[in-house]
Amino acid sequence: MNKLTHLDAAGNARMVDVGGKAETHRVAIAKGAIRMNAATLAAIAAGNAPKGDVLGTARIAGIMAAKKTGELIPLCHPLGVDAVNIDFELAETGIECTATVSLTGKTGIEMEALTAVSVALLTVYDMAKALDKGMVIEGVRLIEKRGGKSGTWRADGA
Repeated sequence: MNKLTHLDAAGNARMVDVGGKAETHRVAIAKGAIRMNAATLAAIAAGNAPKGDVLGTARIAGIMAAKKTGELIPLCHPLGVDAVNIDFELAETGIECTATVSLTGKTGIEMEALTAVSVALLTVYDMAKALDKGMVIEGVRLIEKRGGKSGTWRADGA
């Protein structure tokens, strides 16, 4: 079993010291989806949701969330991200979201990508809940990460 990096010798939580690590270019891609009824999807696609531009607002929320991840997840390092891209694709049963986050730094950016997707999808829910309270957020996961000591990783089937 690998040594747990976020626990000290006494078992107390700690932030990992990345001070001695080299800076490398790092990229993380996360995906997720929100299922909804056809009428809600049509209203979002047409820009007719009661709260306005659902996808535009969700895109901004996802970008902001990536930048704030270190404030939300207790042991994450606060990172100065270089770029955040939030993309949406309309599907038959809802909306798929992909977040791509990058930086040149000493630690990975996977949590920022996952947070970006999660908050973007939560924002879609918030913006459209008047139309469909039964929407379901699902499948939020890391698809790919590049850079750092461990190199490139891709999810099976990605």
